[in-house]
Amino acid sequence: MKKFDIIAFDIDGTLTRSKLPLDGEMAGLLCRLMEKYKVAIVSGANYEQFKWQILDCLQCQPEQMKNLFLLPVDGTVFCSYKSGWQCEYDAPLSGEEKARIRVAFENIFEESGFESPNKIHGELIEDRGAQLNFSALGQEAPIELKEKWDADGKKRAWMIETLKRTLPDFSMRIGGTTSIEITKPGIDKAYGLNKLMQRSGISKEGVLYVGDKFLRGGNDAPVLILGIECQAVKNPEETKKIVLELL
Repeated sequence: MKKFDIIAFDIDGTLTRSKLPLDGEMAGLLCRLMEKYKVAIVSGANYEQFKWQILDCLQCQPEQMKNLFLLPVDGTVFCSYKSGWQCEYDAPLSGEEKARIRVAFENIFEESGFESPNKIHGELIEDRGAQLNFSALGQEAPIELKEKWDADGKKRAWMIETLKRTLPDFSMRIGGTTSIEITKPGIDKAYGLNKLMQRSGISKEGVLYVGDKFLRGGNDAPVLILGIECQAVKNPEETKKIVLELL
């Protein structure tokens, strides 16, 4: 494997199963990785989700943590570690923009022709500041249900085509197992990784990105335009193999 300076990861489907915390093995591997490389984690998730999914599971030394960068909400939040975590925030979506997106999401099952779930587990729509996230079965749905609902992404791909008719001025991507992410145009993981490269002074040749959603419309697909090395995985176990190879 070629030499890299930054190893960047998606979360759901890459470091963890959807909305589950890191397992002990992955947490240990990430700490070891931080001894040799700068490590970045970029996701549509908000900082609070990063905290319980990632940070609360890590038992790294402070010097290791200085090599970790968090990019919640596709990098519209940028967090680095000094004596503690410090985060900078881009401007959120406006109230009017959020209201338009909510209406579109609330009508999406009827508009796209899919049957509405019998039960919604938790909130259907999560406000992440610069992103609104729709989770078809609810934000707190059991992982077993989520993984069966749209395993190939075709339902959400059709939903996105439907949403584009009423929200043509927004960017939309497939995320997680049941999610659709909506942001202003140009806000995606490529945006976050560009910010990371600019702030670190590391060129695209020094970056490896690992993710599971490089399919058309997937939330990892925008990274492909950056010209950085990308590695697709199907699950966290495949990610562990890549990390071990890097080590």
